[in-house]
Amino acid sequence: MTISPEPSPGFDPDSAEPQPHGSLAALIGSILAEMEELQFRSFSKDDALDLGLRLVELGRQRSHPIAIDITKGEQVLFHAALEGATPDNERWIRAKQRTAVRYEVPSLLVGLRARAAGRMIEDNAWFDEQEFAAHGGAFPIYVRGTGMVATVTVSGLPQKADHELVVEALSDIVGRTAFQAGPPGR
Repeated sequence: MTISPEPSPGFDPDSAEPQPHGSLAALIGSILAEMEELQFRSFSKDDALDLGLRLVELGRQRSHPIAIDITKGEQVLFHAALEGATPDNERWIRAKQRTAVRYEVPSLLVGLRARAAGRMIEDNAWFDEQEFAAHGGAFPIYVRGTGMVATVTVSGLPQKADHELVVEALSDIVGRTAFQAGPPGR
């Protein structure tokens, strides 16, 4: 895997301060690369469990007050709330998850694309903030050659940190499943 689990410098979607020139475009490009690279060969309930447990492990190691959800259609495959998570995290999970499902891209990317166009998606009359949230933390689970099959969502940290934690766990699990499966054509 070439995805770096380290927090990326540059554009901060939560900052009101001036941002480094080109940092928004760089962050969008980074997320597009993550979408291309973080694809499973297949995705099972066991994979969902492994991914959820990896997020729990990372959250506990770092004392993150997060809630974690993995959903496929209407079925919740994994859900956990770590120490310090609140009921508000559940609402954020659902809103970010709905955004990722509607657009089939990470929830952070939805908000960043609007900003790149000089807008805030929340300013559109059709965008219902009770139902959707264009904030980082929800990432579609892609199966190569199939597309989106589920979502993984984290809530409890600043939005970019939520996104980066999901990417770190996905990198670990996608890398592990690719290694177990062996090279294509096997």
